[in-house]
Amino acid sequence: MSELELDLLPTVSNDPATATNRCLITEVSITPVAFADPPLLNSVGVHEPFALRAIVVVRTEDGLYGLGETYGDEAHLVRLNRAGALLVGADAFNLNQVSSLVAASLADDAGVGGHGTGGMVTTTSLEDRVLSAFDVACLDIQGKALGVPVSTLLGGAVRDEVAFSGYLFYKWAGHPGHADDSWGAALDPAGIVAQARKIVDEYGFTALKLKGGVFEPEIEAATIEALREAFPDMPLRIDPNGVWTVDTAIKVGQRLEPVLEYLEDPCLSIEDNAAVRAAVKLPIATNMCVVSFNDVPPAIAAGAVDVVLSDHHFWGGLRRSQTLAGIAETFKLGLSMHSNSHLGISFAAMIQLAAATKNIDYACDTHWPWKLASDDVIVPSALEIRGGSVKVPTAPGLGIELDEEALARMHQQYLDCGLTKRDDTGYMQSIHPEFRLATPRW
Repeated sequence: MSELELDLLPTVSNDPATATNRCLITEVSITPVAFADPPLLNSVGVHEPFALRAIVVVRTEDGLYGLGETYGDEAHLVRLNRAGALLVGADAFNLNQVSSLVAASLADDAGVGGHGTGGMVTTTSLEDRVLSAFDVACLDIQGKALGVPVSTLLGGAVRDEVAFSGYLFYKWAGHPGHADDSWGAALDPAGIVAQARKIVDEYGFTALKLKGGVFEPEIEAATIEALREAFPDMPLRIDPNGVWTVDTAIKVGQRLEPVLEYLEDPCLSIEDNAAVRAAVKLPIATNMCVVSFNDVPPAIAAGAVDVVLSDHHFWGGLRRSQTLAGIAETFKLGLSMHSNSHLGISFAAMIQLAAATKNIDYACDTHWPWKLASDDVIVPSALEIRGGSVKVPTAPGLGIELDEEALARMHQQYLDCGLTKRDDTGYMQSIHPEFRLATPRW
């Protein structure tokens, strides 16, 4: 190659002072918000009147901003703020640098305490669950800088809409001391069938999932059978959140073999789920015993899982979730997505990731119908479920925009509600003092 040709090659530098095509981060803000949540029952209790989230806004020297969303428990907020402070001056295009800085922020985690993400899954990677929202925000910035949607950055969209399942819950008619909500009670098979008809009529879902682990397994099996009678052609799933014994899971699994699309987390451990899988002719799905990369080899070796329910909040963001998708493809595992109570930023991130992930084999989970339309921090109407699917936004980045007034209102709602962490068990015990956690329960 001639000297002239060498001179024409682009200059690549590792020195932030001389590198080109950068988006230097100048500000990171972490804002806790709260939004109304119905009394949805689960194996550890019941949802409180408000769900907590943290909204991450990353701004650059060029006036761009990127959005991320994650859990809003107090311990998680402390870690997010520590990481955000270190990211000022980093390059939003250099995700390796961002990841390293997040890891550095966690080097001295003493004194923070707590898992920080609420809910039932407490074995996720600390680094990945802190990294996730920053990864999403930086990809949002990259897409805006380049004028392309995040799905393009992830390799290109393989679908223009993403299918979701209707998420069914046993629930009270309303929170004690509050008016009944628009969904009403669902405490038996007939109540769940009525709930399913409402959610299918309003959103057009073509798959249904029942959150189990609330009542005796025989009642929950009868609920699934009632759903099959009401919706003869609908793919059905049940998730008891790991509170069944192996014997119970085998008994219920064999009963529901002709009915279910898959059985999700019947037991909590890899070993127990492997024992169930050996006795039941149903795929076993999980978002509880395989929640980090360290969990993958033993789960595959044991034959414990057929379907991994990915969650970018657990797995370190969108790029690392793509790594998981590659592992699933290599080992011929099914793939879909787990959901927790979320707002529009997380929903948009899920949609962009699913759009670019060719081996999404099942309709993804979402809590979207359970929140009030007015409770969000993004400009309305960018994301709508129609016919059970959401069209993938094609605007640059995540395809959504921040509503600053709504963010301020929902932050005030956080301050007013008085909650600092998710505590389904404590809330349940404040209403029913006899309630006790037990895993397994049946």
